Amino acid sequence: MTAPAQSPQPPGSSPSPQPPESSPSSGPPESPGRSEGVPPQGRSSKAVARLARPAPEAPVPVSVPRPGRPHLAELRLSAFAAHRGAGFSLGPLTLFAGPSGSGKTSVLRAYEALARLGGGSEVGEVFPDPRGCVPERARPDAQRRRGFRIGCTADGPEGPVRLDVAVQAEPELRIVGERLTANGLVLLETALRDPSRRSVQAAWHTGGSSPVTRAPLPDDRLGTALLPLRVAGKTDGQRQVLAAAEQMVVALRSVFACDPAPERMRAAVPIGDGRLLRDCSNLADVLWRTRSECGQRHAQLVTAVRTGCAGPVVDVLAEPLRDGMLRAVLDRGDGPRTAFERLGDGELRYAALALVLLTGPGVLEVDPPGEVPAAMQTLTVLADGLDRGVDVRQRAELLRLAARMCERGHIRLVGAVSDASWAAEVDGVTVVHLEP
Repeated sequence: MTAPAQSPQPPGSSPSPQPPESSPSSGPPESPGRSEGVPPQGRSSKAVARLARPAPEAPVPVSVPRPGRPHLAELRLSAFAAHRGAGFSLGPLTLFAGPSGSGKTSVLRAYEALARLGGGSEVGEVFPDPRGCVPERARPDAQRRRGFRIGCTADGPEGPVRLDVAVQAEPELRIVGERLTANGLVLLETALRDPSRRSVQAAWHTGGSSPVTRAPLPDDRLGTALLPLRVAGKTDGQRQVLAAAEQMVVALRSVFACDPAPERMRAAVPIGDGRLLRDCSNLADVLWRTRSECGQRHAQLVTAVRTGCAGPVVDVLAEPLRDGMLRAVLDRGDGPRTAFERLGDGELRYAALALVLLTGPGVLEVDPPGEVPAAMQTLTVLADGLDRGVDVRQRAELLRLAARMCERGHIRLVGAVSDASWAAEVDGVTVVHLEP
């Protein structure tokens, strides 16, 4: 049930925690509490309310020493799909494990949604089916409004920065509340005041003679992503707001959601820009580019494919056809090459995921923050069904490859698997077990 509208907490003061709700109020999201205080899934709303006690913000576990590359250290699903009051710590390599219906895909969908909002996408593009994001038994309020709440914590040079977003799904899709905090200080808070207007009232920390700046912001985009265009940065408070917002945006962008589709990878493709699509259907075009541009990474790819594919493998490449198309092939070293169309589904998924782990934002269909040096960026790969269709040997090799790449700090992986018992033998893996 939705709580009545509330006035935004003045930036600069600690937010008053509220219990997670199934539908967003016409005000800022509830202030997050301690991760360990999050109730297990499936508890009633009353139980959630009892456990949401006022408490100072707990430090979020960090996976790399600060100062480091901005990255997401925690994901919160206060009320999203099958999840209520859920908080998940994220390591460099995190696997969400559980049976069908436990909410693994929902976790990755929420992560990708935050990433797209952080990149400036309009809320309707991010949530084409917003009703599917509303908890199943969420009841509408007196105005027949229902919605969902998601949030995250970005760690980096500025320390932990928290973002919580409330989205109204019915009767119309809009962002009705947002809160950005750091070190107990509310830096940005938005609230829907007049439902007839396509805007929210925003207040951000300023400091100086005027502690708060108030202005309307559009209700179809994330306010945090708009702050660099609205805040001048003349006072210490404004610079603090900009630093926190930029860390959050940098951490959210450079996300590549990947789910290779073997049935689409077997066909020949035209020569394009050499950027891998999320279904990896243009893998031949990417091989055509990467084999000539980066010999070292290509050699690593060949080694990985040799380990995960049947038979000898001397090279992995794309060869042109007479009609100008490209097809991906394996060079066996003994004469005729093996076209990818002859490989099994597991071999194709394995090869595609290995390629993703060994490349970077310039080769994947992502929109990294160009204004940020590459040394301060982290690519996060979201892999739903990481173990789908691959055999025991292939999944183990993929995890070892992911652990090696994630250890360097420039890439992170969040994957979903049905069972993670086999992952215990690989160091550096954070496993989150979900129950339906």
